Amino acid sequence: MLPTPTLRHFCDIDVDLGPVREMGQGRAGRRRIIPIVGGRVSGSGISGRLLNLGADWQTVFAGGLAELDTRYAMETDDGALIEIVNYGYRHGPPDVLDRIAAGEDVPPERYYMRTHARLETGDAAYAWVNRMLFAGAGARRKASVHISLFAIE
Repeated sequence: MLPTPTLRHFCDIDVDLGPVREMGQGRAGRRRIIPIVGGRVSGSGISGRLLNLGADWQTVFAGGLAELDTRYAMETDDGALIEIVNYGYRHGPPDVLDRIAAGEDVPPERYYMRTHARLETGDAAYAWVNRMLFAGAGARRKASVHISLFAIE
C-alpha cells in the first residue's frame, strides 16, 4: 500500500493586487491580468515580502469558473529570492461571485478557491523548497488575496 499524503501548514501569503486589466474574450474565456504588487509571507519555516513583480493571468469561463495562473516572487527576511508558481480554480454560486467582483469581503467558505504551488530558488539555505509540492486554500478580497499553503508530505 502506498503512503497517504498528508498536509502540513507551511505559510500564509497576503498578496497585494493592482487594478484588474481586462483583456477581453480569448479562445477559451474572458482573459484578465491582475498585477501582484507586493505583500507578505509568514510561516514557521519561512517569512518575507512579496516583490512588486508578477501577475495572475486569469481565464474566466462562461459558467463563472476562474482559472488562476500566477507567477510571482518573494524575498525572505534573510535575503533569499524564491519564485512562486501557483495554479488553481475559484468558483461558487453566481451571487457570491458577483459580490466578490464588486469588492465585497465574502466568507471563503461560500466559494471554492484552491491551488497547487511550486516554489523554486537557487539559495542553498532554501533548496528544500525545490523538492516540495504545496496545496493552497485562498480568499479573494477587494485589493488582495489571502492564501494558506500546505506542504504535501
